Amino acid sequence: MNHLDKLEAQSVYILREAYREFKNICMLWSIGKDSTVLLWLARKAFFGHVPMPLVHIDTHYKIPEMIKYRDDLALKWKLTMVYGENSEALAQKKTFPDGNADRISCCQQLKSEALKNTLSGEWNRYSLDHAKGKYVLDSKREQYTGVIVGVRADEEGSRSKERYFSPRDKENDWDVGDQPPEFWNQFKTDFAPGTHIRIHPLLDWTELNIWEYIERENIPITSLYFDQGSGKRYRSLGCYPCTSPVESTAKNVSEIIQELKSGKFANIAERSGRAQDKDDGGGLETLRRGGYM
Repeated sequence: MNHLDKLEAQSVYILREAYREFKNICMLWSIGKDSTVLLWLARKAFFGHVPMPLVHIDTHYKIPEMIKYRDDLALKWKLTMVYGENSEALAQKKTFPDGNADRISCCQQLKSEALKNTLSGEWNRYSLDHAKGKYVLDSKREQYTGVIVGVRADEEGSRSKERYFSPRDKENDWDVGDQPPEFWNQFKTDFAPGTHIRIHPLLDWTELNIWEYIERENIPITSLYFDQGSGKRYRSLGCYPCTSPVESTAKNVSEIIQELKSGKFANIAERSGRAQDKDDGGGLETLRRGGYM
C-alpha cells in the first residue's frame, strides 16, 4: 500500500466505526475539497451509498457556484441533503455584510449558532426533495448526536488539537484540554450520555494528500479552485464577503499539485484568504471552542 492507500483505509475505518458506534449521526458538507473527499470516502466505505444525511449550514453568503455544485451533485448521487440556517439573524440583518456585526460575531451567528441548532433539531431543517428537485421543510427533528467533519490537523492551528473522535458538551462547546488519548489506533467511542461527538476521518491528511487523492480518484470538485483566466483561484472556500482568492495560474488538479510541491505556498497559510481567521488572531480557536467547524 502506498501512502494514499493507507490514508484512505484509515478514513474508511473511522467512518465505519462512527456509523457502528453512534446511533444518529450526520456528515457536514461545506462543498469544499476536503468535505467532498470525505463524501467520496463515505461512498467507498458504504459501497456507493451514503447512509447518513449530509448537512450544510447555509449562511446565504456562499459563492453562488458553491450552492449550484452542492445541489447538482446531491441530485446526481441521490444524497440525503439537508441544510440549516439562522433565519432570525438573516431577517434582522445581524451580519457583517449588513454592517451590524464584526466578522467573528457574524460567524458565530450564521455558522456556530446555526450549526448547533440545526444539529439539535431546535431550528428548521430543509431537505432536498429529489422528485421535486427543490428543498422542502424537513419533518424530521431528531437530534444528531454525532457529526462527521472534514477537518485536517495541518489546515489551521486549533484543528491540530483535535482527535479522531472528539467530544463536545451539550452546547457543542469544546474543552481543548479534555481530549481523550488516541494511541496505536485505539479510539474512545464510549462517551457519557448527552455528549456530542465530532468525528474527523481526514485528520492526518495534508492539503497535498487531498489534491493527489482528488487526481487519483477523479473526484468532481467546484471550478472555483481553478484559475479561470484572471491569474487567481480560491485555495479555501467560504462566504464571499470574507474570502479572497490567491495569486495562481493553476487551471487543473495536476497544476495545483505541482504548485504545492514547488513550495510556492510553503510559508502561506491555506486559509490566508479567510478574513475571519485574521480577526480571530490568526486562528479559529475562539470560534471553534464555541462550536464552529
